[in-house]
Amino acid sequence: MESHHTRGKVRQWGITIGRLPTGPKNCITDVDDVRVGHVTLDFPLQSDHNDDEHQDYACTGVTAILPHGGNLFREKVTAASYVINGFGKTTGLVQVNELGLIEAPIMLTNTFSVPAVTQGTLQYMLETNPEIGETTGTINIVVGECNDSYLNSIRKLSVKPEHAIEAIRRATNEQAAEGAVGAGKGMICFGYKGGIGSSSRIVKEETVDHSYTIGSLVLTNFGKKEEFELKRYLRSNIYGREADSPISTVTDGSIIIVLATDAPLSDRQLGRIAKRCGIGLGRTGSHFSHGSGDIVIAFSTTNRTPHFSQKHVEIREQLRDDHPIMNLFFTAAAEATEEAIVNSLTQAVTTRGRNQRVVPALPYFPV
Repeated sequence: MESHHTRGKVRQWGITIGRLPTGPKNCITDVDDVRVGHVTLDFPLQSDHNDDEHQDYACTGVTAILPHGGNLFREKVTAASYVINGFGKTTGLVQVNELGLIEAPIMLTNTFSVPAVTQGTLQYMLETNPEIGETTGTINIVVGECNDSYLNSIRKLSVKPEHAIEAIRRATNEQAAEGAVGAGKGMICFGYKGGIGSSSRIVKEETVDHSYTIGSLVLTNFGKKEEFELKRYLRSNIYGREADSPISTVTDGSIIIVLATDAPLSDRQLGRIAKRCGIGLGRTGSHFSHGSGDIVIAFSTTNRTPHFSQKHVEIREQLRDDHPIMNLFFTAAAEATEEAIVNSLTQAVTTRGRNQRVVPALPYFPV
């Protein structure tokens, strides 16, 4: 397997994407109190096959994104989702878009593990909120997925509810691990090893005496090698190196984009900003293929909504739609998403999975 010493975020390769400045960690956790945790599964499984060429392998995992470190059910965050292309199996987005709120960790995993991760997340929330289903209503769990079956023996259902709980408990506001980790362990992007990527932007408009942060975390599992707009990032032709050639057997695929901000935005405004993530996705070469689940989940950490309140009205501040700063948020969403996608490639390492399959990392070519 490849050493990590040549890997790193795309800016460590000498490449700058966009014009807005990044946060200090260039990560979704630059948004205050946002937390990320991973559980990675990487081990051989008891196989149904009798030959060495067909071996089952767990090459998968779970990633948890916590909008804040408090009790998410009792302090909900404003949220929205936007479906660019709907070939996906997410849970919870119908209620997110109806009520404009998220009340549990946002979870990412492989396609067949959505039920197990939903159960684990629900168990965690029930343990920490004994009132759910007793003295108050039920809870909405949000889980996004991509199909990692090229490297992962997806039929083996290796992800269990306890892995979701562990990912939540591991979540911190440190710089998140990226690449072939957590839910990204078995994912492929443009024929190279993809997975988890993250980036952030600072939004500051000259007439506003306050700056805001917007961060993107992506789970990349999409694109053919011919579609990758590599020339936008590297000045070297890497396709001439046979040892580093990308795989060409995987088509379509998916991406989950999680967008966080500390700006005071309504759910409708978050939906508008979420749409601009598609611009960043398109810049990398994606055209949102038929079999691709391209989904954005966006939330604001400001203006939290208490679950228990006797008030019949809410008073809150929010940005004006017609203020010039909104255009900067559109730019930030596109830039942070594009850079997060490329970071998922530059951070990932060559990975071996089921049936002796190997997906190479994007070769390291500093500019």
